[in-house]
Amino acid sequence: MKKINKKLFLGMLISSISLPLIVMAAPPEKPSGDNNAPGGAPGSAPGGNSSSANISYSGATTISSNTTESSKTYKSTTGGQNAILASGGTSTLNTCTITKSGDSSGDDADFYGTNAAVLSYNGATLNIKGGSITTNGSHANAVFAYGKGVINISDASISTTSNNSGGVMVTGGGTLNATNLTVDTKGNSSAAIRSDRGGGDLTVTGGSYVTSGTGSPVIYSTANIVVNNATLTSNSSEGAVVEGANSITLNNVKLTDTNDTLNGNSETYKNIFLYQSMSGDASEGTASFTSKNSQIITNKGDTIFVTNTTATINLENNKIVNNDGDFLRIQKGKWGNSGSNGGNVTLTMTNQKVSGGIVVDSISTLDMIVKSGSVFAGSIDNENTAKKVSLTLSSDSVLYLTKDSYVDSLTNEVEDNSNIYLNGHKLYVNGKEVSGNNGTYTLDDSWEIDEDDTVEDETESKDKSSSKSSNTEKDNNNIFYYIAGGSALLIIGATSVVLLIKKHKKENQKFDI
Repeated sequence: MKKINKKLFLGMLISSISLPLIVMAAPPEKPSGDNNAPGGAPGSAPGGNSSSANISYSGATTISSNTTESSKTYKSTTGGQNAILASGGTSTLNTCTITKSGDSSGDDADFYGTNAAVLSYNGATLNIKGGSITTNGSHANAVFAYGKGVINISDASISTTSNNSGGVMVTGGGTLNATNLTVDTKGNSSAAIRSDRGGGDLTVTGGSYVTSGTGSPVIYSTANIVVNNATLTSNSSEGAVVEGANSITLNNVKLTDTNDTLNGNSETYKNIFLYQSMSGDASEGTASFTSKNSQIITNKGDTIFVTNTTATINLENNKIVNNDGDFLRIQKGKWGNSGSNGGNVTLTMTNQKVSGGIVVDSISTLDMIVKSGSVFAGSIDNENTAKKVSLTLSSDSVLYLTKDSYVDSLTNEVEDNSNIYLNGHKLYVNGKEVSGNNGTYTLDDSWEIDEDDTVEDETESKDKSSSKSSNTEKDNNNIFYYIAGGSALLIIGATSVVLLIKKHKKENQKFDI
């Protein structure tokens, strides 16, 4: 349901008062794809037992010592061959064009990069500045850092069109730093930001990353992946996936996901997915997802889904919108051993507003910490099925119920629970109904994401989240524009304005999830 912009409404109000004066005065100026992964993992590679010790590398162009090249073209059309193979030294490629075709299959390409357009390994450091990298072949990843290989790539465009062909990728402990890239992948199992067996460190700063294939999340992590100030879009698969004891960290990122195709073992649609596939591609342990000062938009399914793993989720000052499903789902799936394949989640919200349901099944647990002015508006374990749920509320945080909710323990800094708005529903703690606030709680516009919202500089975003006075000053500086807009609307038709005002008043009488 659309709402009137409050600033524009203020402009119309002021204009209605001042319009006569204005008239008289002068006007102002891993999914299976084709690889059948054992765990049915989105974006994953097939399992296997090959070792890097018996891998044979081949490059159409091999760089083994310090080199600088500019405006050159590199090409490979042979399966199992790299267009650029960096095996030693520190080299720089400026504004080069790199193309790769030729199909491959199996672990050699996905774990060790033998069919990638660009591969750095064996201690080599490769710097790529500008230019383009294009692949058209199965298992033809674009930019691949393996083992002790390092790649620093900036201001380049990357495009892959076939299955199992990621954008930027690390395995075996590789290091890759990507800055201001434009990455687009079309195939299945082709994450734009990707890792596989052995993981590594992958840092992305700025740029745009888009995936279109089935089982192709924007990020698939079996590594430590950090993304800053970037725009991420998944048009068919999950948005971000963490497998096993690995992590994804988002800072000032816009993540938009439409998971419209179930793939592999998946039974639910979701945006952020934390799990253990048991394929051997990722060590068992705690999966970690952290997001700060970001926009997370889910067009189909749950915002976050956790299964067959222990997980920590840290959310701070994000705008989170779900247009279809629940906020958090923790439950068994088709991965792991039946009866012990639920999720054990620690969720911490700091200066965070979230609306939606939290679903926890009978073999799963949730430790939920709401602090530093956070607001959770929704339901917690409405079906009363969870193995265990604990809830901790700080004195400056709010719980707003939209359905009956059940927790096993409640730690609230406010003794009378006046920061828990029941809204006609009931909260049960260890089976006993507890009292709360029967008043009304109203949300403000900070919950909403406007269509023209863009990713901002991280420093600016931090300033906005911590300085209300700064926002007020900016609003005041722009008030004359809104007054002018209000005047125009009044001149176009006073009757329309009156109808809009009545609609606005009716819609804002009550907070509605």
